[in-house]
Amino acid sequence: MYYNLNHNNIIMTDTMTINNTGIRFIKVDMQNIQALKAIGIQTFNEAFAHLNTPENMADYVTTAFADEKLAGEVNNPYSEFYMAQVDGNIVGYVKINHGPAQTDVKDDNALEVERIYVLKAFHGKKVGQLLFDKALDIAVQMKKTYIWLGVWEHNAKALAFYKKNGFEVFGSHDFQLGDDLQTDLLMKRYLD
Repeated sequence: MYYNLNHNNIIMTDTMTINNTGIRFIKVDMQNIQALKAIGIQTFNEAFAHLNTPENMADYVTTAFADEKLAGEVNNPYSEFYMAQVDGNIVGYVKINHGPAQTDVKDDNALEVERIYVLKAFHGKKVGQLLFDKALDIAVQMKKTYIWLGVWEHNAKALAFYKKNGFEVFGSHDFQLGDDLQTDLLMKRYLD
């Protein structure tokens, strides 16, 4: 069963969406959780290894991408993961939360984008934008009032991306990366 999801010409089935750029979105379940783990570790390392110690990176990756933790997240009915696939290769992913799965803001009118990561080789090729648009479409379908996220205060590229997409800072929270206490800016965007 196919149907038009939004203005970006995205077509949705039960497990994947296909858009006019050739990028497929695959909804993550227990069958493809190892692909999620692999892309999660690779993209996190690409994004932050050069800015943090190897020990802090290893500590975070070991905890955040542990099989049991990922299984709990994938099986949580208030969380969803979608992987972006190009030419059969997973190149990025997005994780969204609503209701009690949200990490900071516990607002039934909100949807959290907890993670958007794309392989460095695919930066600038609209994969991140399409993953964000996927989250935005889901928020609209769920009739949420706003969408929010946390982003490291030193991640200038991500901050610029979110500002370009209409987000504004509304607070901050601590983020523990190994023994380094970092600050994430909380950003939100109201939906039309």
